[in-house]
Amino acid sequence: MTSTLTRPPDVTTPSSKRTIASRRDDTIGALGALALIVGVLTDAWAHANRLSTLEGFFTPWHALLYGGFAATAAWTWWLAFRHRREDPRWFLNRWPVGYGIGAIGSLVFLVGGAGDMFWHEIFGVEVSLEAGLSPSHVTLTIGVILLITSQMRSWLASGEGGWRTVTGVASTALGTIGGLLIINGLIGVTTIAPTRAFDPAMGAPSYTSAAQGVQAYLLGAALLLIPFLLVQRRRGAPGLATAIVGSLGLFLLIQREFPTPLTGAIVGMTLAAAVVDVVLSRLDTVRGLQAPMRLPIAGALFAGGIWTGHLIGLQIASGIRWSPELWAGAVVLSAVIGALLGTLAASKPADKPADEPTQVSV
Repeated sequence: MTSTLTRPPDVTTPSSKRTIASRRDDTIGALGALALIVGVLTDAWAHANRLSTLEGFFTPWHALLYGGFAATAAWTWWLAFRHRREDPRWFLNRWPVGYGIGAIGSLVFLVGGAGDMFWHEIFGVEVSLEAGLSPSHVTLTIGVILLITSQMRSWLASGEGGWRTVTGVASTALGTIGGLLIINGLIGVTTIAPTRAFDPAMGAPSYTSAAQGVQAYLLGAALLLIPFLLVQRRRGAPGLATAIVGSLGLFLLIQREFPTPLTGAIVGMTLAAAVVDVVLSRLDTVRGLQAPMRLPIAGALFAGGIWTGHLIGLQIASGIRWSPELWAGAVVLSAVIGALLGTLAASKPADKPADEPTQVSV
């Protein structure tokens, strides 16, 4: 007897309905992401320079931040909601590639925002390292990363260049700012430890400062390499290193009101990133995107290059007082980390067993 039972319809997004957002859609989304990061910047600036004016959750700086979020989230949801008449399951089926994750990020942000409101009202305003480790701020950060990198995912899926590359690179840079803001004091970009004299005696204050400075360079190399290699493993991206480093550096300088010698360090770091972009673009032109060791070379050049520029900037602005073993070792170890992470990014997953089902990526 033939069974009349049929397999229930698949509720995952059908591949036939997976669309790529238009350039206009990505442009508007990227502008919303920029507005959100500008709101984050005003709030970060207020935390750093106007702490006495922050007495709770309801501040002008939070209004700008959440206004930018509202605009970005509304546009993200609209891209699927506009298909509601033709598809009742628009909230499952009609997200352009890359934007479904962004929509999830908007929900995570709302949870973090509610938590942040209660946290501020109960415990007051966090400062310094406390702000970075606040659970509500960590939740907000996760939401921001998922939301404002929608255009990056859309660009990578489209395979297009031109203006689409601009919005994709901008989304990557803005996502880096959002992701690293809460721990910016730990990632090397803001360190001026090399300008302080080094005392080799174990436990001396300058020994601890130097150790923390080297650690910051190494941690910063690893974290900044994540967005850089994430894009580089998929395609060449002109200006990617400059956009990531320059936008993050500008954000931090505005937040801290352009202190010396940090300004010199970040300017040097950004110029070095531009040189890295030129070298990598030339290598991709000559060797191709499938060339052996492409990503390990890119990772090593990026990590070693940006900290070389950072140290040169510090030397010009104030003078480096570390020994050559310290500053050169920090650069070389960062380059090694870059090469190792590049090797991991270039590795291919093992082939699946023949009987293992293929899963749909959403």
